[in-house]
Amino acid sequence: MSFSSLNAILAKSVTLTASLAFAATASFSTALLASQPSFAVEPYEYAIPSTKATQALLLDVAKIGSRLVAVGEFGHVLHSDNDGATWEQASSVPTRNTLTAVTFLDNQTGYAVGHEATIIKTTDGGDTWKLQRVTRRGENPLFGVYFSDANNGIAIGAFSVVFETSDGGETWTNRRLVEDSYDDFHLNGLFADRKGNVYIPAEYGTIYKSSDGAKTFDVIETPYDGSFWGGMMLSNGSLLVWGMRGNVYLSTDGGDSWEKSVTKSDRSVSGGTQLDDGTIVLAGLSGSVLVSKDNGANFKSIVRPDRKSFATVSSGPEDTVLLYGDPGVLSHNLND
Repeated sequence: MSFSSLNAILAKSVTLTASLAFAATASFSTALLASQPSFAVEPYEYAIPSTKATQALLLDVAKIGSRLVAVGEFGHVLHSDNDGATWEQASSVPTRNTLTAVTFLDNQTGYAVGHEATIIKTTDGGDTWKLQRVTRRGENPLFGVYFSDANNGIAIGAFSVVFETSDGGETWTNRRLVEDSYDDFHLNGLFADRKGNVYIPAEYGTIYKSSDGAKTFDVIETPYDGSFWGGMMLSNGSLLVWGMRGNVYLSTDGGDSWEKSVTKSDRSVSGGTQLDDGTIVLAGLSGSVLVSKDNGANFKSIVRPDRKSFATVSSGPEDTVLLYGDPGVLSHNLND
């Protein structure tokens, strides 16, 4: 296993078990990917209802209105309508593959992606899902999905795999992220700014940027030479990206320049959110929680005593946030 492959596993699976690592890194060549059908759904299995789903690995969460929708291993999809106090498992999810990312276009329509290039869609707020794409031949895992409108979207993942749709996900076609480029970087996530520009954090300090709804991308070089695992737009319009060994970078000019944030941490960062009061909370490996009160310039580093690894974080009631990762979902008090 290459070092960069391990980075992708840690970022999107947040687990060190050999079985999940194998699932995350199995891949075929780009040529083989291009020759495979874009829609292969039989046979498939449904996620199994489990009373312990909130204690299993969770990798991403989306907030739609007052509802939280989280996804993770075994095809688990959970939703909560009371700020994470209680969770219900989605009633119908047609996959048992690990799901790594979820996004919603509105309060009803959403997409989730995961291992074996799995793509599923919901039109009822996350309770029931339809399988749109899966390939049972060890295909690269997908790590992010984005729609510029109801019809046009892309899904990205390991070794620069990209699929696009122009019909709301009914069909997906393999494509290159950047024409005439032969990079096989892991595409570890994606996010948009308020202008509709799309950013994809990748390896070797590379960030890809699109100004045309993810149709084409340009390469942004940063001062960092390691892997970025994710990013987000802040409420003031700035961009924040994060990755290995506590590295967090901030841009106030749409990605043209980047400054390293002060974290005083060497623990890798996997996900983050910004609270209503402007506080930024990042979560990562080995119990790492980072908190910034100054728009991402400086972070206070907290190491939880449980040393659990977390993939992402969302806001919770009062002074708490919800952490998602190895232990499933748990509450963290920011005053501790």
